[in-house]
Amino acid sequence: MKDETIERVRQETGDWQYMQDLPEEWHGFSLDRTAAIGKDMYTLYRYFNEELHKSVTVYFHEETNEYKVCLKIGLIEFCRIEFITPSLSVFEDLLNKQFDQLLLDMVEFNPKTLSSIAHDKGITTWEVGKKLPETLEGFTLYIHPAQPVKINNGSYIIIDYVDFSLESSFTVYYNIYRDEFFAEARIWNIPDVNYDFDSNELTELEEKLHDRMIPRLKQVRSWAEQQAAERKQKEAKEKENA
Repeated sequence: MKDETIERVRQETGDWQYMQDLPEEWHGFSLDRTAAIGKDMYTLYRYFNEELHKSVTVYFHEETNEYKVCLKIGLIEFCRIEFITPSLSVFEDLLNKQFDQLLLDMVEFNPKTLSSIAHDKGITTWEVGKKLPETLEGFTLYIHPAQPVKINNGSYIIIDYVDFSLESSFTVYYNIYRDEFFAEARIWNIPDVNYDFDSNELTELEEKLHDRMIPRLKQVRSWAEQQAAERKQKEAKEKENA
């Protein structure tokens, strides 16, 4: 991050009263005031709940010269576009009006976050979704179809099987603009995409999940465990050579 950007953010937020008045605990989330400067990101503060595997980070993004709010739910991170603005005063107004509800929605499912298109698709009442196993191939069902999570660009997470110890997952999405279901895996939090689960209807998705989900989960676990073993071997060699 450029020195002039760092200086600008420090000047704008150094005596920011809003940030000074933040509660240490908010709807079960704990406040972390640690400022962090990355390649193009100046983190101002974040709220986190380790038990829920969720956090909200408030930061300045140098690439776009805007203040933003980033949510992390499980292994998936995304910005809430309604908070994006280059103005700190506008940003504060948006935070005052919406941040409380944002945290509430992360703690408890809010049906109002579900669009009419997603609702009419029958995702929350999908019988197969109700019968998904809580654990499968060592993965835990973190997000289920009865409580989809809205992210960006018209997409919802409807299924998310996660192994946090391996930072790996299998996630199914629905996009309202394309009227399409699709899936993505993560191996040590690196996305791995295929098109084996692309579907337009729940009945089609159901068939593909029945035939392909367990093999995919086994594949993701195998790759993640293999990478973990390789990391340990590398670390052991580095210790030997130190």
